Amino acid sequence: MTKRLIDVSHTVEHGMVTYKNFPGPVICDWLSREASRAKYDAGTEFQIGRIDMIANTGTYVDSPFHRYADGKDLSELPLESVANLDCVVVRVDAGQQAIDSVPLSAKQVAGRAVLFHTGWDRHWRTDAYFEGHPFLTEAVAEFLANSRAALVGIDSHNIDDTRGGTRPVHSILLGSEIPICEHMRGLSALPDTGSRFYAVPVKVKAMGTFPVRAFAVV
Repeated sequence: MTKRLIDVSHTVEHGMVTYKNFPGPVICDWLSREASRAKYDAGTEFQIGRIDMIANTGTYVDSPFHRYADGKDLSELPLESVANLDCVVVRVDAGQQAIDSVPLSAKQVAGRAVLFHTGWDRHWRTDAYFEGHPFLTEAVAEFLANSRAALVGIDSHNIDDTRGGTRPVHSILLGSEIPICEHMRGLSALPDTGSRFYAVPVKVKAMGTFPVRAFAVV
């Protein structure tokens, strides 16, 4: 059978806002095509781009270093934790904010990417995206960590409740060396089980978060 690749990440665009009060990316030329013509033979031109952005832009992966100073940074993430992962998708009822249970056994979670499909990505780049988003509870994070999930993802504004200053889901999952993928999109296109998931960030030293081109092979 022919395999399909399904993109489940947002496009990074100049000036877009991922978090309120966080700067959007600045995307521009470092070397424009016009300027490059002076460097090359007639008919030959190149564009070299430049981007200035915070790490938490678009769809991204958090490594343990994002939360813990002694945790693995992006350069230390095992590829096995972010690539070619057996994937299971948890469907969350519309209107449910606190996700306090998972209809999976520990055996169904172990070694897999567990992606929470809430449909919140429909609000992407609107004011509604930042208010009342679905999130995991501490109890669910404990279950996922104890069940040895390989990666946990969600298609909403944050995997944690942001109404307070604590972030138990980040603390538990990253403390268990389970990467987190946030701000996903299009999870409705994935089957509940059976796909292979990839969300590989750039191999950057001393950084805990970076955008990814997240996709699944179905």
